[in-house]
Amino acid sequence: MAFPRLVAVLLAAVAALGGNARADTIVIGQCAPLSGSLASTGKAMALGVRLALDAANAAGGINGHRFRHALKDDGYQTAETLRLSRELIHKDKAAALIGYAGTGNILELLRQGVLAEGNIALVAPYTGGEPLRDPYNPWIFHIRASYGDETTAMVTQLVNTGLQRIAVFYQDDPFGQAGLAGVEKALAHHRLKPVSTGRYAKNSENVSGAVADIARGEPQAVIMIGVVRPTAAFVKAYRSAHPGTQLFSISVINGRELHELAGGDYARGVGITQVMPSPFSGVTRIARDYNEALQRFAPGEEASYTSFEEYVGARILLEAIRRVRGSPTPAAVMQSLEKLEVDLGGFAVRFAPGDRLGSRHVEVTLLGRGGTHLR
Repeated sequence: MAFPRLVAVLLAAVAALGGNARADTIVIGQCAPLSGSLASTGKAMALGVRLALDAANAAGGINGHRFRHALKDDGYQTAETLRLSRELIHKDKAAALIGYAGTGNILELLRQGVLAEGNIALVAPYTGGEPLRDPYNPWIFHIRASYGDETTAMVTQLVNTGLQRIAVFYQDDPFGQAGLAGVEKALAHHRLKPVSTGRYAKNSENVSGAVADIARGEPQAVIMIGVVRPTAAFVKAYRSAHPGTQLFSISVINGRELHELAGGDYARGVGITQVMPSPFSGVTRIARDYNEALQRFAPGEEASYTSFEEYVGARILLEAIRRVRGSPTPAAVMQSLEKLEVDLGGFAVRFAPGDRLGSRHVEVTLLGRGGTHLR
């Protein structure tokens, strides 16, 4: 073989090898409740992650890498969250995890050492539960405000409008208990206590006992710490019996779904705190990016705060991967996240060594006609 031809062949082989390296796939793992009582929320969470990864792949990937969304259905069951997370880490070889639901589910990952064993980051969990933030752990990177931040905003708004008789409706698990603790702390700042509380069991829509328990306190307002289906059942039942009571929910509720499940007459005027800027307007660049991705990759789906939040979370993770020098191993991605400070165009996060709380943004919306969010 003549020397020039040999050189050409070798260069072609190197180029081919380089092309294969650039085509390496990075796995992003997600456990979400695609079935069960939280299925609609889980599907929206998964959609948000997929939109960001699809957009990145369509743009040619990042640093020569493309992305695969390894999605598992845990049904909002803690045992399944544990099993499937181990599968994502050890079998799928995920570089990072993203977008899990359930304070109790994620807390068990910490207790069982699943994240520590994998030395892997969990980005943008769909919960503001304090037990996942305090005491500090290095594996969970939060992009949403805590339930304490949200409940403080709710209580401040209610008290400032003259409503001091406040009750709490909550899910009886670590998620709901964290929210209840946040309300109690916020009320104590105003030298107040809940006038009554009502609880329901996780994965149940039986709220009749909670309705009766809360009504005994004759509250002017009820703060709701629950997932959408039982919360909608509570809204319908309580507003039927006590139509003048102001109801306020934390941000894990999809307003349009609440409106559909409870009925417009009952849901109208319900307050919902939000931990993201509005995904429905074109005011912020990140919201425009999200809506463009939605129209391109999932044109039949509606915009929502839930899918937007996980889209933002995936964009943050992708930016951390972009800044990795060398191979994006789980450890390298964690190190990059730890130093990440980024503004995506209307929503900014900042992490640091010893600080995994990326944002404390909270704003208040009210449900209007058709389940629209009024700000």
